[in-house]
Amino acid sequence: MNAVLIIIDTLRQDHVGCYGNDWIKTPNLDALARESVLFTCAYPGSLPTLQVRRVLQTGCRIFPFRGHRAYKGNLFVGAPGWGPVSEERDTIAEILQRHGYRTAFITDTYHQFKPSMNFHRGFDEWVWIRGQESDPYRSGPSPSEEEILRHIPENLRTENFIAFHRRYLTNVAERRCEEDYFPARVFREGARWLERNQDAEKFFLVLDSFDPHEPWDPPASYRRLYDEEDDVIDFMASLYGKADQISERVLKRLRANYAGEVTLVDRWLGYFLEKMRNLGLMDDTLIAVISDHGHCIGEHNIVGKQGHPMTREICDLVLMIRHPKGEGAGTTCNSFVYNFDLPATILARLGIEPENPMDGKDIWPLVLKEKEEIHDHITCGWGPFVMVRDRRYWYNAYLWGESAILYDLEVDPKLENNIARENPDICQRMKELAIADAGGQVPEFLRKLKGKPGCTPLLTS
Repeated sequence: MNAVLIIIDTLRQDHVGCYGNDWIKTPNLDALARESVLFTCAYPGSLPTLQVRRVLQTGCRIFPFRGHRAYKGNLFVGAPGWGPVSEERDTIAEILQRHGYRTAFITDTYHQFKPSMNFHRGFDEWVWIRGQESDPYRSGPSPSEEEILRHIPENLRTENFIAFHRRYLTNVAERRCEEDYFPARVFREGARWLERNQDAEKFFLVLDSFDPHEPWDPPASYRRLYDEEDDVIDFMASLYGKADQISERVLKRLRANYAGEVTLVDRWLGYFLEKMRNLGLMDDTLIAVISDHGHCIGEHNIVGKQGHPMTREICDLVLMIRHPKGEGAGTTCNSFVYNFDLPATILARLGIEPENPMDGKDIWPLVLKEKEEIHDHITCGWGPFVMVRDRRYWYNAYLWGESAILYDLEVDPKLENNIARENPDICQRMKELAIADAGGQVPEFLRKLKGKPGCTPLLTS
């Protein structure tokens, strides 16, 4: 059996049709879900971007990020754990190489190829598609000031916003048609790899799409599916701050640009899946699709992703697994699963036992109804912050308990009414679960990170 792992960055669960969204077009994800097991309670064990890729490579938890250090050439650090794959861990690609699999990795998620990073370890072929976001891809010529300001509201024309847009617009200056956009390039390259490697006895292919991560700038035809008018500035960046910095009209455009990118990614995922069908690969290939996290686009008065408040828009993941023999096809699994369970699950479906133990667990017994639960709660760390949820409550605070937020999911599934002050006993219980998952104590270096949460500043108290 072959295996294909598809990672989609910043894809919100509630923006996909098979999870109940009724206004964003995702026909290819929805069709794949009908042939797959759809997991409704999948969560990351740590955030953001590189922390997710590390655990998807190794199947091992990295929270609470002990041993974290800075690396040369890594100017942006999203939070502790932002670093290369551990030298002490086997990656799923290395394991499969040793078992005779031909391995390949195709991505435009540029953080994995910064100096000191090693995410291409274990792959016979790897392709880095350049130019996303702030990738130092092209140094010039720079776009005109008029072109830059066309994307930035007047009150946000700061040095940082201007520099961000200058870099990105320089990177994509030669883009002329839809096939030049990043999702098309990633999934078309994946299709070409399948064509070239038809002689492989068995293969493991990873496609990692950075979109729909910002900048949100789909072709105009995709944006117009969700906002037909051209009466507003074409804002495409995340604020990483409070949403009320922009008008409701600009926020509507931002949401439409994000929705357009979701549909663009879906369209080119469909192109890749059609190539698989045409090559006769669907009958002997396991396919897993997973998102790394989501993004608030106005919810909770935030445009950003953040460790506090760590909301459902951020943490509820897309996860579907299609078994070539149809096991579980069209069913839904509501049990808790972690993203780092995925490598162990893939290896088990391929009949391979890793030489060194993984923290992740094979989740297929949940699919086959042999077990009801593998995890009774979820813990997700982002820098000094932690989110803990069980079947009743959603808790978020510094790991040691300060700035606690608590929601009762039974009556408040959208996390709108903080009941932490009235329920200190529940907060204490949830904090104890987090500390236990952190190894029994709070690492001192995390205490020193108070006030330095990562992408978005602490917005609630």
